[in-house]
Amino acid sequence: MPRRERIVAVITLCLLQVCTAGAGVAVIDLTPRHRVAPRPPAVAARTPVQVTAPMPGTDPDAPVPSAAVLTERLAALADGPGPKIGAVVIDAETGRTLFDRDARRPATPASTTKLVTSVAALSALGPDHRITTRVVRGGTEEAVVLVGGGDPTLTARTPAYGAYPQYASLDDLARQTADALKKAGVARIRVDYDTSLYEGGSTAEGWKPNYLPDGEVAPMSALTVDEGRTRLGEQTRVSDPAASAARTFARMLDRHGVPAKAGRRTVAERAAPTLGAVQSPPVSALVEHLMTVSDNDVAEALLRQVAVKRNRPASFEGGSQAVMAELARLGVAEGVRVNDGSGLSTRNRITPLALARIASLAASGAHPELRAAITGMPVAGFTGTLSAPRYTGPGTAAGAGVVRAKTGTLSGVSTLAGLVQDADGRLLAFAFMLGDGEGPVDRGRLDLLAAAVAACGCRTGP
Repeated sequence: MPRRERIVAVITLCLLQVCTAGAGVAVIDLTPRHRVAPRPPAVAARTPVQVTAPMPGTDPDAPVPSAAVLTERLAALADGPGPKIGAVVIDAETGRTLFDRDARRPATPASTTKLVTSVAALSALGPDHRITTRVVRGGTEEAVVLVGGGDPTLTARTPAYGAYPQYASLDDLARQTADALKKAGVARIRVDYDTSLYEGGSTAEGWKPNYLPDGEVAPMSALTVDEGRTRLGEQTRVSDPAASAARTFARMLDRHGVPAKAGRRTVAERAAPTLGAVQSPPVSALVEHLMTVSDNDVAEALLRQVAVKRNRPASFEGGSQAVMAELARLGVAEGVRVNDGSGLSTRNRITPLALARIASLAASGAHPELRAAITGMPVAGFTGTLSAPRYTGPGTAAGAGVVRAKTGTLSGVSTLAGLVQDADGRLLAFAFMLGDGEGPVDRGRLDLLAAAVAACGCRTGP
């Protein structure tokens, strides 16, 4: 298929969110398992279209690019003026390195850390795992306990009809609880709350003091509603998410016919009868959401879910240790050191080669349980943090629709890691990491590099 027709076809499919890719003998289905809308607001549901054929222009037998030719194309962009770039391009199927600029040098990954967190969560928990929020009877007849399970997407809002995914509803939980209390003849109740699942401090090593005041992330709590936001669409967060959740829940119980007031922090008894429970979307949907819109709160929640699964403290330290252990189990821990799940920590260190290898692993047919880490990646020029105007200008348009990557941005740091199909249809993994946090960076250089890989057939012969 001619190059121009291939790009048009690719972009059309990506707009429908049904991109697929093939590498070697495997056909990689990149169709999102879940339609994850950025929160807020919710969006109407659409049924995913499953595509089993390769994307137009993809050839399962496409040749591996020549490392020498690819290096010649990329060297000028990587070695130009400005902060030094750590960069790597590898063949996704074989793992062969095709381009290398300090690929083993650890750098600050910023939000490309979320790729690490997502892969570890999908591996440890499984893509179908859901997070449960419960209400149980309290230690006295006049009390119930709202027990946080670590679901930051628990919502007090009324979802739009047919919205997908369906986030756990606090009002639904209140209705269940009110019905159970009425059957038990309880006329008035106090809402205590349990946040004991989480341990440790509210900030990670390497977090800047302004992150919480500026609303970059909510204070860490096993019980939070709407990611602790004060209002729909606002960045500001409540100072105590759990207490705020209890007050909201008490008002909802009152609307459902059981007068209630907010109580105190407590720890629920293990054998306490359950009055109601709601569950989050599956981990695969949470991963797609956090990868697309770079959601810090969901990333930190999944870090702690991995810790719980692996019997470690649900803290920054315990979660980071659990994630590292999961990567070691998968064989991709080399070159990775993290202190949080979101990438806000300036002390995280990951090599470009490690990020590229993790992206390749998630795209591998041997690990279908990791696929949401790829389907959640923004599509260049169209979705999430790579949406237009990125990949619409001179030098980058060749990457539109064929680059899928996680972005990362901190002061003085810009990163990009993901997958791209070259002009011959070969699936390649890459990671580009720019800046040391000390001065301004131009993320456009990273987009130019990814687009150059997409445009390059890079064979030595005809």
